[in-house]
Amino acid sequence: MLSMVFLRCASVLVVLGPMAGMACGQDDFTPNYDESKVPEYTLPDPLVMQDGTPVADAETWNTKRRPELLSLFREHVYGRAPGKPEQLHFEVLDNEPQALGGIATRRQVRMHLTEGTDGPSIDVLMYVPNAGRPVPAFLGLNFYGNHTIAPDPNIRLNTNWMRNRGPGIVDNRATDETRGTHAPYWPVEMLVKRGYALVTMYYGDIDPDYDDGFKNGVHAAFDEQVTGPLADDAVRPGDAWGSIAAWAWGLSRCVDYLETDADVNAARVAVIGHSRLGKTSLWAGATDERLALVVSNNSGCGGAALSRRAFGETVSRINTEFPHWFCDNFSQFNNNEAALPVDQHELIALIAPRPVYVASATEDLWADPLGEYLAAYHANPVYKLLGTTGLPRESADLPPADEPIKTGTIGYHLRSGKHDITGFDWQQYLDFADLHLTKE
Repeated sequence: MLSMVFLRCASVLVVLGPMAGMACGQDDFTPNYDESKVPEYTLPDPLVMQDGTPVADAETWNTKRRPELLSLFREHVYGRAPGKPEQLHFEVLDNEPQALGGIATRRQVRMHLTEGTDGPSIDVLMYVPNAGRPVPAFLGLNFYGNHTIAPDPNIRLNTNWMRNRGPGIVDNRATDETRGTHAPYWPVEMLVKRGYALVTMYYGDIDPDYDDGFKNGVHAAFDEQVTGPLADDAVRPGDAWGSIAAWAWGLSRCVDYLETDADVNAARVAVIGHSRLGKTSLWAGATDERLALVVSNNSGCGGAALSRRAFGETVSRINTEFPHWFCDNFSQFNNNEAALPVDQHELIALIAPRPVYVASATEDLWADPLGEYLAAYHANPVYKLLGTTGLPRESADLPPADEPIKTGTIGYHLRSGKHDITGFDWQQYLDFADLHLTKE
């Protein structure tokens, strides 16, 4: 068992291994899974301004420190995104009131992002309980197309780039054979019976998940609003939005739609994401305060895990393998995490005082379970400052597996198993949502 060294820097308690300060050597991208090789680090204090001024009250947090942190994350990590499109409008393509044996309405909506119907669009799939309306909702992006989340033959097949086929393949369309193939990850009937709508969109509708220089997806239509006019050979600004910011922007556009849907309580929407889409849900929750609850499932580096730990996936590895996910400025911190002016506990703190739930898995060392827990732990002072219960656990040690912490404003669990989203995970998220979204 490792003996632990504790270092208190800038009023933030940091847990270090006994060989703190030992270099991790990431040049060959060999991941570090050894706690003794976690480098010594000092976390920036979310309650201290960049100029050293302490944040002692909610007004200072809301008017000064929170905007400052948002600006730092936009400049150095996710990038700046455009606002709501002026020509955004919605088209209901399907409304079936007797879905799931009559307990739900299946609704399919096309969000047109520009004037007319020939421009870029995003398809939304919803299952809304027929009782108790307006209902709270879980909103999340899916990886493989709306038609894969349920074996419903009436869900429209996507006609865009599909993750399951990949770029550069001529026949890259969704097929009937893939209907319902990812239904285990989306327990539609469970959500409906618990009184929640499920709202989902295919993330490739927003931005295809490969590096093409930001020439496709919503970047093609809206990039100039961020970058300004650029010559063909011009370098894109280092703080222009990457794919995660684009996916989060798409989630906000769906909230725009939900505010027009009388069957959904748009003030009680939980955003959820797994893996890279867990990174997305956290950034969406930080940037869009209309989202009432945020869930991060196994989001790892650039999501819930502390970057300074350089454990599992690192900033260097993620920027090299997925250069389109973050803004170009983020690559300045490859093998240089200590220079980051922010870390991921401050991303979680940006969601305060709204409830947030972070989940890890015992076999998912790539996502750094301890780093994910510590980010939630170190966000706690902001939640406390804003008058919430925060994380109802005092210890900085990783909690035991399969013992959820879900009675506070910050929830957490470490699930036995691999990088995945399971029925156990969903059960905890629904219990947490019951606590925060269904009370009057």
